[in-house]
Amino acid sequence: MASRSILAAMMLAAALVAAAGAALGQSSQRLTGLRLTGNQPIQIESDRLEIFDKDRKAVFSGNVSVTQGDTQVKAGRMTVHYSSDGGPVAGGGAAIERLEADGTVYVRSRNQVATGDRGTFDMRSEVLVMTGEKVVLSEGDNVIVGCKLTVEMRSGQARFEGCGDRSSESGRIIMQLTPGQK
Repeated sequence: MASRSILAAMMLAAALVAAAGAALGQSSQRLTGLRLTGNQPIQIESDRLEIFDKDRKAVFSGNVSVTQGDTQVKAGRMTVHYSSDGGPVAGGGAAIERLEADGTVYVRSRNQVATGDRGTFDMRSEVLVMTGEKVVLSEGDNVIVGCKLTVEMRSGQARFEGCGDRSSESGRIIMQLTPGQK
């Protein structure tokens, strides 16, 4: 069970990091090379783990940290929702339906960082959504800020949305690129 929820968390991290690279380092919004490293160990730490077999979910809470290779995901809480047509959650035979992370979500891979208030990954539609008062993607001196990042992993399309009148004076996406940076 834990390895499946960790895999979902790592898919969230990989999608965010690839989106950051695509948004910051390329003119295209297509994501390429979005892969997990299946042969590296995965470690998850949290203050608590609660399994709700009847509700088909597991909740990691308190200083949640997931690490695989160069990628790290941190959040206050991660909830893994399991499909109703799988085996028992506690036994590890259940299929993951959706992953939710909240409480200041932080993703780092090498020199790329993504932060937001909440992140969700729907396993069936393969859509990642990261939201917050301020969603920030950065790589070195390059930064993009908005309030909603949506990544459609099947097509590789990423979409960043502004904040209306919530975040900045204009409520628009803010992007700072430094010449010579990837």
